[in-house]
Amino acid sequence: MKAFVYRGPGKKALEECPRPEIAAPTDAIVKIAKTTICGTDLHILKGDVPTCQPGRILGHEGVGIVDKVGPAVTMFKPGDRVLISCVSACGKCIYCRKQMFSHCTTGGWILGNSIDGTQAEFVRTPHADTSLYPIPEGADEEALVMLSDILPTGFECGVLNGKVQPGSTVAIIGAGPVGLAALLTAQFFSPAEIIVIDLDDNRLEMAKRFGATTAINSADGNAVETVMKMTAKCGVDTAIEAVGIPATFEMCEQIVAPGGTIANIGVHGKQVALHLERLWDRNISITTRLVDTVTIPMLFKTVGSDKIDPKLLITHHFKLDKILEAYEAFGNAAKTKALKVIIEA
Repeated sequence: MKAFVYRGPGKKALEECPRPEIAAPTDAIVKIAKTTICGTDLHILKGDVPTCQPGRILGHEGVGIVDKVGPAVTMFKPGDRVLISCVSACGKCIYCRKQMFSHCTTGGWILGNSIDGTQAEFVRTPHADTSLYPIPEGADEEALVMLSDILPTGFECGVLNGKVQPGSTVAIIGAGPVGLAALLTAQFFSPAEIIVIDLDDNRLEMAKRFGATTAINSADGNAVETVMKMTAKCGVDTAIEAVGIPATFEMCEQIVAPGGTIANIGVHGKQVALHLERLWDRNISITTRLVDTVTIPMLFKTVGSDKIDPKLLITHHFKLDKILEAYEAFGNAAKTKALKVIIEA
């Protein structure tokens, strides 16, 4: 089968690889219909994720058709259309019982990280009964690809961890796909203001179309001053970090109000300064999280009832044999205006 393979920092290739086989009774093999690229994949290619070793097939999102199942799989059979969660969960371990599926002792974020992932024609999905979701008849597969990771990530790590409430003021630093996913889902809670900060005017225009009340280009270095002026020098109730670099996390520290919350989503590959000399007396909370995907069933319903349209995040389409072009477009978003790309296997 064709698959996209990580070959070390800065190195990648589309290669012919063996098809995956059932390795455990709880496994399923899924024939990929559609997948996508995540910002985390770019972090892997930079060498920021040491758990992902050269030779790994990347990708942790997608929809497809069940090809084979292990003897212990009871919820799915060959031919079923399924959504693949980016997080594999046994449903039994101490962390799964706390709904911390991302820390499952035999799963978690392993697809495209410690085992081969979804940017291929076929993928082996461990713990199939608790890591796959049946796709309802007539559902839009492209929209559902956004439910594998990006929508629950923005919602769980940003909105829920950030304690967004009716009437609150929210700032989202980073208008990339995950920041925009947080923007879309923050509106479930009717905050009074959602401020989006980025360097890319195209993404800021999209943020305004998606519901941002204010969009700020931070290129002039005045974003913090602008936010503080807007909030009568108080700051924001929730600051969501959706980039994963030191400068954006420190911006969150500068704009969070007393009693507020900094919710980190970004994948950080470098040390970040925590300015406790400024924050120690401000009653703030700082939250970190890897998505647990516990909200996928709820998001299925909101998408199915047209309460939210994740297809707004999709800008480009590619075939699997053009995945190198897809990475080029996704990695140069300022030039290509790419958000999420759909890759058809």
